[in-house]
Amino acid sequence: GGRLRHCKVLSTPDDPSQAIFEGLDRLGIAGRPMLIIHGTTVGTNAVLEGKGARVAYVTSEGFADVLALGRQNRENVYDLRQPETDPPVPGEACFEVSTRIGPDGGLLALATDGELGELAGILDALDPEAVAVNLIFSFLRPEEEQRIADALPKRFFVSLSSRVLPETKEYERGIATWLDASVGPVISRYLERLQARLPEATISVMQSSGTTVSAGQASSRAVHLLLSGPAGGLAAARLAGEVTGQSGLMTFDMGGTSTDVALLDGEIPLRSDGRIGKWPLGVNSVDIHTIGAGGGSIARVDRGGMLLVGPESAGADPGPACYGRGGMLATVTDANLVLGRIPNDTLLGGYLPLERESANEAIDGLARDLSCNRLEAARGVISVANEHMARALRVISVERGHDPREYTLFCFGGAGGLHACDLAELLEIPAVMLPARAGVLSAQGMLATEPGRDLSHAVLEPLKRFSDRDINARFSALESSAARELGEEGVPARDIVFRRQLELRYRGQNVGIVVDYVPGEDHAESFHEAHEKASGHRLEHAVELVNIRSAARAPAPVASMEEIPRGSPGFEPRMVYMADLKHTVPVLDRSRLSPGATLEGPAIVTEKAATSWIAPGWFMRADEWGN
Repeated sequence: GGRLRHCKVLSTPDDPSQAIFEGLDRLGIAGRPMLIIHGTTVGTNAVLEGKGARVAYVTSEGFADVLALGRQNRENVYDLRQPETDPPVPGEACFEVSTRIGPDGGLLALATDGELGELAGILDALDPEAVAVNLIFSFLRPEEEQRIADALPKRFFVSLSSRVLPETKEYERGIATWLDASVGPVISRYLERLQARLPEATISVMQSSGTTVSAGQASSRAVHLLLSGPAGGLAAARLAGEVTGQSGLMTFDMGGTSTDVALLDGEIPLRSDGRIGKWPLGVNSVDIHTIGAGGGSIARVDRGGMLLVGPESAGADPGPACYGRGGMLATVTDANLVLGRIPNDTLLGGYLPLERESANEAIDGLARDLSCNRLEAARGVISVANEHMARALRVISVERGHDPREYTLFCFGGAGGLHACDLAELLEIPAVMLPARAGVLSAQGMLATEPGRDLSHAVLEPLKRFSDRDINARFSALESSAARELGEEGVPARDIVFRRQLELRYRGQNVGIVVDYVPGEDHAESFHEAHEKASGHRLEHAVELVNIRSAARAPAPVASMEEIPRGSPGFEPRMVYMADLKHTVPVLDRSRLSPGATLEGPAIVTEKAATSWIAPGWFMRADEWGN
């Protein structure tokens, strides 16, 4: 029964919260009681820029070098001059304790109270901001890590591997625990400041898995926030697919700096092998492929005369040349403006005018380097950017065995609609969906995001040892913490839905396959079938239960899309001259499109926070939800 209103403001890198306050002021709702769902890159930036908290690392005796040694993987096998990666924690901040847990959960050695007291004194003198504790096989006896935490000075932010990632593989578990300790204090301070300035608001934060967590609990789950930024768009895409009957969507989110692409078959795809920078993340995150190509991507000519676009970006400040904020370099947005795909009188975000002359000057500089005219240079920028983005779409489709021709291209972000038709033609995708409010769709999608928790726990025993009763008992113990945390957010236990899964592998393998847990089903056979589908064969080896996994979900704040009123006025397009085509084309105000409205391209559709280009040969139809 509510009303959907939106506005878009420029980001404020020096203080990300300032953009929130500006947006609330523009909407005229500052100071009111409200629910704020916040997708933040504060933790992400802290990791990528090396600005996280100083961390001390505590582990079992003999394992202090695990984080420095890593997996010995090389990004480029044949690069003999590949620079060494600095360890996440310097050697002088890594400490060992005598406590040693065996692979069966038995206690092989135990640190004395005196040893832990001595460790606490050393850390007190070292004065890190946070401590990461990662004992070998910690997930089998979490109380041993808690004992270490209890002995440390209370001022430290402490992350325990048995809570952060209670699974095997001590390197990945250690990195996840270090990441949690590194960004936990940063996120905690940021959210405390934000809540202090918005005392009347209830704040939830997006997690990497596409679910939300309350701000009060977020800092204790800091590692789960590191890839939260793009998740809202996928939630909006899933909802759009449900209401329109489009189950197969290839999402394309083009912003100012980067482009995110993903493949949806009814559900938001998740992965646990994601990375942030050079580090494995370990925890569940949305399965998104990101490239450095966006509206602000800078175009330049290299020494060989080749036109390059990205990954360097003009960002929000100074931004593209056409922003009139001091940017001098040609960008993808400048090229779209020069070609006429963005009308001259467009107001960015509904309030910032674009300067065509500044865009012309920037593209002219590029044209001189390329020995061509202005329009040819602008077309070249768009063509190169399109190839970058088409390659990203092939990565998530063709390279994974999916045919793009069987999907609908779902384009959003402020710049997504400008490239939708070009990309669909490059990949032979038959249909494109341009959602309403595309420029703020990621924010809108957060309203359709469910509060949730993703839980896991290592088992590492033969599957045949477990009855359904045994497995259900383990799931119940695992899920109690999620029910408690969601209950603290006001979610009744009856509204929480759990999806239970088993991670299985053949004994001796290193990587598992996840299958749904259904009581009474032959899960070994389900695994054999999944393994045969993934690898082309099955083995007679014993099946091992590696981890149990449970996804807890609660109802989203908004579970439907707003329909366009049937009484909306029809459109009367205005005509503007388009330099690229050398003739006028119709420009439609999206807010005036009624359901069923149709138009044949070429045409331009404008709205407050996005512009869409309907290319020649394409046919447009508006549905009842404004898509």
